[in-house]
Formats: sequence, structure tokens, C-alpha cells
Amino acid sequence: MKFSELLREWERHSAGPLTADEYLVRLPLRDAARIRALAELFPQRTESQIITELLRAALDEVQAAFPYVEGADVIEEDEFGDPVYEDAGAMPRFLHLTREHLRRLEQEARAASPRGVGEPESTGE
Repeated sequence: MKFSELLREWERHSAGPLTADEYLVRLPLRDAARIRALAELFPQRTESQIITELLRAALDEVQAAFPYVEGADVIEEDEFGDPVYEDAGAMPRFLHLTREHLRRLEQEARAASPRGVGEPESTGE
């Protein structure tokens, strides 16, 4: 997600499943002031939501910035019949590790909630 998309999202809404884990960070004063300014500009967002969403946008940009490193193995052919080589850079490993950690976090979330992740709470009716 680009930061411009994030600003548009803030103007609408945003929500998603969260981990039970909390990450404590200490911000430089200027960054803390900018978080507070964003919270004032977008009063429907809490400072915590803003930090979470900025971090998500930054992680998306970090992922997009991993350089492609041409590997030795051909994994497919493009529409012109030219070989497409595997990515031998950090991106495949990053994606693999992300999937592993996501799977573990989802399992932990399901174990912590008898209803499971994303299931609506019963109203008892």
C-alpha cells in the first residue's frame, strides 16, 4: 500500500484482525509530533491506528524495494516464450518467512479465541 492510498483509506475507514502481541516503541520527538498531527487531521483514527497503518505502508514499500536477483532456474516462460528466471534475492525468503509467521500468528489467535479469527460473536438469540 502506498502512503497516498493510506491517506485515502484514512479518509474512509480501515480495520482488520490484530495480533494479541503489542510492540512498544519510543519515537523521536518530531515523529511523535507528526503522529499527533495526523491524529488531529484524521480524528476518526487513534494514534495507535495511525502508527499501525503507517508501519503497514512502510512494510509494503520495503517489500516492493527488494531487488530482483536473477537465479539459475527457469520457472516459466513469458507471453513471448522468453524464459523467466527464479528470484534468487531476499524476496522469496522474506515471503516464505512472512507466510510461516502469519500461519503461526493465525493459529495463536484461533487458540486464544474459542470462536476463531474473524467469526462474529454470538448474540445468544
